[in-house]
This record gives sequence, structure tokens and C-alpha cells, in this order.
Amino acid sequence: MMKVDIISIFPGLIESFFDYGVIGRARKNKLFEINCIDLRDFTKDLHRTVDDSPYGGGSGMIMKCEPLFKAVSSVQTKDSIVIYLTPQGETFKHSTAKRLSGEEHLIIICGRYEGVDERFREAKVDLELSIGDYVVSGGELPAMVILDSVLRYIPGVLNSEESHLNDSFENGLLDYAVYTRPREFEGMQVPEVLLSGNHKEIENWRKNSAKERTLKKRPDLLKGDN
Repeated sequence: MMKVDIISIFPGLIESFFDYGVIGRARKNKLFEINCIDLRDFTKDLHRTVDDSPYGGGSGMIMKCEPLFKAVSSVQTKDSIVIYLTPQGETFKHSTAKRLSGEEHLIIICGRYEGVDERFREAKVDLELSIGDYVVSGGELPAMVILDSVLRYIPGVLNSEESHLNDSFENGLLDYAVYTRPREFEGMQVPEVLLSGNHKEIENWRKNSAKERTLKKRPDLLKGDN
């Protein structure tokens, strides 16, 4: 069973996310274990300080080495992958999600302020990830995004083991167009092939729909970079 430890100064912000939807159901069924760890529990001062001003001057504050080292060391094993969430990390992709889903233990570090002391990055971090070329206030939201994607690949999390096979990016393509009732809405019709009952024609239509959508919206995916 995969274990995930998330280290944050706002553990409560993350905790409730994993109680809902397919992820929440899978957690209740003990298909994986999620623990949210308060970084401030590993400080020594009265104010539970986790940050300090940077050497050399400059704006903003830096997350201190000592609490981060202690927090990671409290849960780290030889099988752990320590992931630091930062805009400087490699862009999180579909292929990364599938790879991480096979790991036994993930330790997620939710950065804040202007980043972490470089000595922590050099000594403890195995992988740096970013969810895109933009900045958010901290690593909590990226942690939820990344884990929601990763945990879907654990057997039993989804209602059907085939559910993710048709997802966008699974075969290097975006998902095909989908329709449901009613058959006609404000003059817009469901494609007749989807009503035909001919499974081979439906399958071909969906493949073509996925290719056309990918070519129009994300031609870069056709190069196989996902």
C-alpha cells in the first residue's frame, strides 16, 4: 500500500481534500495512506518559527533548514521519494503521475515564502515538481493536484480499472467528444454514429474525434511529449 506524507505549515488546508470523491472512498477503503504533517511541530522556539530572512539581504523570507530536516527524517525510509513542490521544478505530466503511482512512499514538501534553504534541497530532495509556469502562494494546492492525479492509478481507486485508459494523455491524445441525453438540445444534435449501436463505427469515430481535438487544441502532444 502506498503511503504519502505531506509536510506543510497548513496541514488542515490539505486534510479535508482527501475525504471526498473517488479519492476519499479509496482512502476509507485503505487503498493508500495519507498523513498531513505540521512543519511547526518540528520547531524549538515559543513562536514555532519555520522561516527567517535570507543571508545577503533581499525581500521575503526563507524556510529554515532545521524544521524541514527533522520533519522529513521523522518519516523517511530507504524507500521514500522526497518531492519538493516549487515553480523551479520539472513540469508535472501524465507520465510522471503514472511513474509515481508505483512508488511505496512519497514525502511531499509544500514550499512557502521565497523558497527553502538550499542545503535542504541538496541534502534531502529527490525530485522537484511544478504544476506550471506560474506562481501560487504555496505548495498545498499543487500537492492536491499532483496527488489526485497519482492516486487514480492505484488499482481499485477508480470504479473500473479501464476508466483511465480513455483519459486525456493516456494514449498521447486528448479525450474524444462525449454526449448524453437529451438527443437534441436547442437545435444541436448528438452525432448519429453514437446512436447506431455499431461498436466498431463508434470506436473509429471516437479515435478520429480524439485525433482532431488533439490536433486543434494541443498539437504538441502529437510529438509524444507527455
